[in-house]
Amino acid sequence: MKPSRKILLRALLGLALLGAVLALADPRRVLASLGQAHPGWLLAGLAAAIASNLVSALRWRALARWLGADMGVRDAVRWYFQAIGLNALLPGAVVGGDLYRAVVLRRTGQDAGASSWSVVLDRVSGLWMLCAIGGLGAAASADALGAALGLSPALLRGVALCGTALWLVLPWCLPALLRRGASWRWLAPLRTAAVRPDFQRQLGWQALASGAVQGLSAAALAAGGLALGIQLPPAAWAWAIAPVFLMAALPVSVGGWGTREAAAVAALAPFGVAVPAAVGAAMLYGVYGLVQGALGALAFGLPSRGKAVAAIDPAQDGHEH
Repeated sequence: MKPSRKILLRALLGLALLGAVLALADPRRVLASLGQAHPGWLLAGLAAAIASNLVSALRWRALARWLGADMGVRDAVRWYFQAIGLNALLPGAVVGGDLYRAVVLRRTGQDAGASSWSVVLDRVSGLWMLCAIGGLGAAASADALGAALGLSPALLRGVALCGTALWLVLPWCLPALLRRGASWRWLAPLRTAAVRPDFQRQLGWQALASGAVQGLSAAALAAGGLALGIQLPPAAWAWAIAPVFLMAALPVSVGGWGTREAAAVAALAPFGVAVPAAVGAAMLYGVYGLVQGALGALAFGLPSRGKAVAAIDPAQDGHEH
């Protein structure tokens, strides 16, 4: 299948899923809920979302410099928000923006391996703490989730806590795991970095930064929910961000629209959140992304269409990844 047809198919799938979710929620009720949203909570949610991505940009810069690809703070923020704009416009969720960041960093003369690995590890760092926070939220919300799933709350809590503990420890085993793959040349940059004396310090910084990123993202989603009158304990939002953000990142839609709303309905249902309210909260989070993309374009400018396509298309770049 041609790339253009794949892109169109992804866009149509995302729109079809969003349409199905809206039909289930009743569009009139969703619109009525959004029309009565509290402005103060809306602005608080947007501020938390912007702060989350500012920390994300600094986290990416720290990783890139640690791997040997240097860039300034302004460039890191500029390219990160440009990537947000591309993610909001192009099918494929976060994939297009991530490829853009890797290529634009490399084109400044930085090492190709370090540029690519900085983006990959930045995404993995966020995923690491997202799942950990989601696991802790599931443990704290075991009563509600257990009742909804027909599972023992005690069993669910124990599994969530044990799984989260193992998940948090896993990156500390990275040097030993990489030594086992010593013959894999593509792992050379990562292996070199993992055996450095400052590996544990960098990992600790990544844990703190990614924890802040996910905490602020959860606050943004919760503020959107509060704007619509959804009152839930923090643990419920800590749980909800894992399925909501993971589904939004799947490369099957444009900007996560459709998959994010479907995940929000499922994740918030055990807490008694009505479908229209869950859909509305997820849509508000999507709007935060659109606003940030627009702000990024105004503040830093977006790459022209030709440059953007070249940046995310390895065939036009003249290098293999």
